[in-house]
Formats: sequence, C-alpha cells, structure tokens
Amino acid sequence: MRRGPRTSLAGRITAACLLVAVVAVGAAGLVAVRLVAVTARTVTQNVLAQQADVVAAQLAETGGGIRGGAGIRRVVDVLAGQGVTVVPVTARGARNAGVLAPVLEQAAVTRVLGGEPVSAQVTSGGVRYLVEARPAPAGGFALVRTTDTGPLGSGLVRRNLSVALLAGVAVAVVVGLVVGQLLARPLRRTATAARLLRSGRRDVRVPVAGPTEVSDVAGAVNELADALARSEERQRRFLLSVSHELRTPLTAVKGYAEALADDMVPAGAVAPTGQVLLAESGRLERLVNDLLDLARLGAQDFRIDMTDVDVNELMRQAATVWADRCAREDVLFGAELPSLPVISRTDPTRLRQIIDGLAENALRVTPSGQPIVFALWPAPDVITVQVRDGGPGLTDDDCAVAFDRSALYERYRGVRKVGTGVGLALVAGLARRLGGRAEAGRAPEGGACFSVHLPRDGGGQGRPGSGPLT
Repeated sequence: MRRGPRTSLAGRITAACLLVAVVAVGAAGLVAVRLVAVTARTVTQNVLAQQADVVAAQLAETGGGIRGGAGIRRVVDVLAGQGVTVVPVTARGARNAGVLAPVLEQAAVTRVLGGEPVSAQVTSGGVRYLVEARPAPAGGFALVRTTDTGPLGSGLVRRNLSVALLAGVAVAVVVGLVVGQLLARPLRRTATAARLLRSGRRDVRVPVAGPTEVSDVAGAVNELADALARSEERQRRFLLSVSHELRTPLTAVKGYAEALADDMVPAGAVAPTGQVLLAESGRLERLVNDLLDLARLGAQDFRIDMTDVDVNELMRQAATVWADRCAREDVLFGAELPSLPVISRTDPTRLRQIIDGLAENALRVTPSGQPIVFALWPAPDVITVQVRDGGPGLTDDDCAVAFDRSALYERYRGVRKVGTGVGLALVAGLARRLGGRAEAGRAPEGGACFSVHLPRDGGGQGRPGSGPLT
C-alpha cells in the first residue's frame, strides 16, 4: 500500500496545541468582545448621565438655557472636547441638531419638555448613539455621543484581542515543540530498539518511562524481545535434538553401507544387514515426514478430508500392526475396544497418524515385559482415543509440557530414553486441526497415558472432499 506523507509526533502535537490555542483565544475573544462592548456602553452611559446631571444643576442655579452665560459655554466646550455633543431642546424640537435630529426625535423630546429626564440608546444611519436628555428652565438639552468614542472603545478591544491571539499562538508553538520533543523521545528510543531487534539483537531493552501509553509500548517491546529470545532458544534446542535424533540412524546406515561397499559383510549376514538398513531408513523417513507435517500444520495447503469413519475398526487395524511390532520388542500389547462400530466424522488418515505417533512414542520408552494398551471410549458427542504404556511415566509438570517440542527431551536427555518431541507436538497439532485436543496424564499400567478427544460431528472442520483446510 502506498503511504502518504508522514509527519512527526512533535509536529502533530505542536499543530494540536496551536489549534487549541487559536480556538480557545478566538472563543474567549468573541465572549470578551461582547462583554466589553456591553460594559463599555453601560459605563459610557453612566458617565454621560452624570455629566448631564451636572449640566442640569448648573442651569438650574443660573436659571438660563443651554446657550446662556459664559460658564455654560465653557462646559459645552469641555464636553465637545470629550466627544459629547450638547443639543438644546425646545418646544419645536432639537434645534440646530443637524444629523442628530432623528436621534433626538427618537429620544422623546416631549418627555424632556415635560420635566422628565430621558436616557436612551438609539441607532441612526447605522451608528449607535447614547443619549442623556434633561429638562432645563429655558426648555431642555441633550448630551449625545457615539459608542465608539467611549473609554472602552471597540478599537482598543480589537487591538488587545489581536495581541492576546498572537501571544497565545506563540506560547502554543513553544509548548507544542517542548511537549512534542519530550513525548517523542521515549518513542524514538523504542523505535531504535525495534530496529535493533529486527537486525538480530536480543539484548535490547527500553526504559519503561513516560506517560502510560508510551510506557506500555516500551514494556510491550521488552516483552517481545524476551519472547523472541525464548523462542530462538527453544528453536536452537529443538534443532540440536532433531540433529541428534537424525544422527543415530544416519550413523547406522552409513556404517552398514560402508561395510557392504567394502565387501566386509559375510554372505549370510547380508539379509540381516539389509533389515537393519531398512529399519533405520524407515526411522529416518518417519522423522522427516513428521518434521514436514509439523512445519506445514498451520499452512493452508495442509489437507484435511472429513468423512464418516468407523473409529473402532480403524483402531483394530492399527492394533494389529502395533501388536506385531510390540512382540518383536518383547513388549506386551493390549486393546480395550468396544464391540460395536463407533462412527465419527473425522479424517481417517490424520487420525491414524495420531495413533501411530502415540504408539511410536510409547514403544520408545516402554521396557521389555511392560504393556502398551490401545483404548477407545465413545460418548454421545466426543470420542476419546487413548494410548497407555508401562514406561517411566510423567510427573504433573511433565504432563503440562508433554506436547511442547523438545520440552521432555531437555528434561530427560541422558537420563532415560526420550524422543525429540516432534511426534507428540504433531499429535497435538493434528488433534487441534480435527477440532479436538490432546492431553497427557498417568496410566494405571504405571507409565504415561495420552488421550485425544475428538468431536463426533467433526467440529465443523471440513466436508468430504473439501481439500485443504483454510
């Protein structure tokens, strides 16, 4: 799959912090502008009302109008310097108001002339005005100013908001870079360790530190390194055990073949020598086939052909073959089989492979004079195939790892006869592919008891002629 352009974690964190800062400052700015605008109008209106009250008090003292003495004119000039327009109000309306006349008309001039103060906010020509009108001895007056000229004008607010936004962006960039670098540092260490693991190093470990998610990743990489080391060590031990198992028959075949080639075998010993060569080559063939089947067990081309099988008859046929082999090894053989057919849906070839694998393992460890027993236990939903022996037996710990490759070989190598574990591992894998399970225990004959439990309906593993199991 084609990958798109990649960005670093630090870059993404910086971008996220920047986005959060812009959104937060923007949202706060919108709220602040609204609050400041309302507050500005309220404060300006209150100041304008106080100024109107002062002017009204002076007019009441002098008894004149807004165009009266020099003192009033000075007040008017001072107010004009503050952006406040003073408009006389008479019975004819707002005199000389110019563009402000519509505003004063809307401010209810008649109420002012009736002796009632007026406080209003009106809009005229797209401009919002604040109006404070008061009655006077010679009519009345009104103080008018726009909202933009107040002490908390929107221009100042916009400038302050812009400065805050720029400051927030700058802080977000710095914080994002710092936080991104801090968070990315343990991840970069973990990535470096993963590359070293890929190159073959198994002594690499990552410090488990940082946030929970990052430390979880580091811990997972460390666990992976431990698992790889254990797996490779098991593989190494398994290869050593297999090579040892192969070397024994190969040595015998090579030795007898050299004797035959050098004409050192008497005429009367050729047939026995051939039998030894045949037996050892058969042993090699079985081991190689087991290894191949074990390697292919999880592959899609491993064939499972499910059909209705009389397992009782299959066990009897296998018992005939293994009774002869046990007799040649001076091992007692017995069979505990029901008298009626036991029909089950399974793969007869793979089931026979399971039985032969268990019997081969039992014959390897059973001494002369001790028994090997085949048993079949049918139940309504499950059948149980057993192979028991009178060998040295297994402990509880042995039973737990009996089907692990080379586990028993490592425990008892040089102590007693033991195989590589390929056969038992293959038995467990085949049992799983047939929808069942294998287990190890102790036999009443004193040795080991290996049981394979298989569903009578096949466990949904396939159909006749289904070919490879996928």
